[in-house]
Amino acid sequence: MKLVAKRMLAPAVAHLSFQRADGQALDYIPGQFIQIHLIGRDGEPTKRSYSLATIHDHAMGPGEAVDIAASFVPGGTATALFEGLKEGDEVTASGPFGRFCLLPNDANRRYLLIATGTGVTPYRSMLPLLEKAILERGVQVVVLFGARSESELIYADDFRAMAANHPSHFRFVPCYSREFNEAAGPDARRGYVTEQIAALEPQADGDIAYLCGNPNMVDAAFEALKVAGLPVPQIRREKYVSGK
Repeated sequence: MKLVAKRMLAPAVAHLSFQRADGQALDYIPGQFIQIHLIGRDGEPTKRSYSLATIHDHAMGPGEAVDIAASFVPGGTATALFEGLKEGDEVTASGPFGRFCLLPNDANRRYLLIATGTGVTPYRSMLPLLEKAILERGVQVVVLFGARSESELIYADDFRAMAANHPSHFRFVPCYSREFNEAAGPDARRGYVTEQIAALEPQADGDIAYLCGNPNMVDAAFEALKVAGLPVPQIRREKYVSGK
């Protein structure tokens, strides 16, 4: 894949856009990920996984760019690669992979989409499908997104725009663990996302929950949802690990 654009989303998160170097399409189902191939510090080949972030509402065609959000970790092998990439540089990737996707036969009344950090990336790509579900079957959507501060709340403008367009069906709930943003609106919360789950009142007969991000959050949120009565088959999980 060839890098066509790079910008910082947050102090330690980059948004990178790639095209397939062979000119072919890189089509995928929103929620899937690709793996970037690189050489580890031990000299051995390794891989890092990144959910595709492109807001995706059609079959991707030849030459269309796809996006990822990459966390920069001090001393990280992938971080060194991405920091050094310039437009036109190429990386090797494989995929797409994964089943962390909205399912066409879902008949739920509400989606609870819970994330921390770059774990919100797949939800960004799902926005057109979520809008379709809102328009076609009146589904409710809650995006509960945890970050330490407003500066780390990546892609927040996309979720706030969706909430503005569908105020009766789409809620964006930013949750700040360190610096609360007083201007974030009435849905903003203080603390950790796991502390907000009970207030969402998960319903066994109508909700499907998605969990993505820090493994500790995913595990804790999974247990909180089970305690609230949500059956395990209605909880879909993907853990993000920042590797060296």
